[in-house]
Amino acid sequence: MRKTCVNMVYALAKRDPRIVFIGSDLSPGLLDDMKAEMPDRHYMEGVMEANVIGMAAGMAMDGYMPFVNTIATFITRRCYEQVALDLCLHNLPVRLIGNGGGLVYAPLGPTHLAIEDMAIMRALPNMTVTAVADADEMVRLMEASLDWPHPIYMRLAKGGDPIVSDAARGFEIGKAIPMRETGASDGVLIVATGVMTNRALAAADMLEADGIACEVLHVHTVKPLDHEAILRMAARARLVVIAEEHTIVGGLGSAVTDVLVENPLTPMPAIRRLGIPDRFAVNYGVQDDLLEIYGLQPAQIARSIVDNLK
Repeated sequence: MRKTCVNMVYALAKRDPRIVFIGSDLSPGLLDDMKAEMPDRHYMEGVMEANVIGMAAGMAMDGYMPFVNTIATFITRRCYEQVALDLCLHNLPVRLIGNGGGLVYAPLGPTHLAIEDMAIMRALPNMTVTAVADADEMVRLMEASLDWPHPIYMRLAKGGDPIVSDAARGFEIGKAIPMRETGASDGVLIVATGVMTNRALAAADMLEADGIACEVLHVHTVKPLDHEAILRMAARARLVVIAEEHTIVGGLGSAVTDVLVENPLTPMPAIRRLGIPDRFAVNYGVQDDLLEIYGLQPAQIARSIVDNLK
């Protein structure tokens, strides 16, 4: 997904003179072709995230559309004030590409785990928060970003995730995508974002094998949130489960719960949030190891749903 994203920056830059790439201490040779062809639109800065955001804001004020790329924890936590005041206050079209959102950098421990990134970014006025499901959907997000006038936080997975998205379903920033609809009443709805969507789909297959009707809604845009799609699909569910690779505080689960509380359905479905507990990680491993520890793998999601239905 990351490779697809940065390659798309170069592809878009060939078509749109506004596009600028700004990396912060990234891999040597990243987008060397773009650097050679467009030296005035490719910048590789040092470990100074706050200054990089200010640089991007200045370029945006001059009519450019900067794509800023670094590790997700660094592009959210280290420069939060600059993102708030330089980008969001002025509502500038800067795209923040956060590598390794969620538990991707599990081998490096809690300093590199972006488990609160969506919560703090969605708290900022004018900020758009996205987490696509796979590399194919990343292409569609990058294309759509050209016409979006606000700052965007793009949460990236590590790459190599299964392709579950489909261009035939369309793509629009702010519009969730139903990935599985049964039409059954009194069933289960799983709302997921990012790479958790492929795990939600796998869990739904397991539940179907056990005779439990399960729908899946993919929320690639956590802010602005698609209230209409959530309410439409939740209206026929007896249980709504939100699955996210993020702390349960302030992420997709909180956003969906807000929608359901503020727009109560009759009858109101039960709500279950599956995510990362409100504490720093104490385990090391790879991403899948921590997802297993937190109960976020497909079989665990399915088991949690069965237990809640009981």
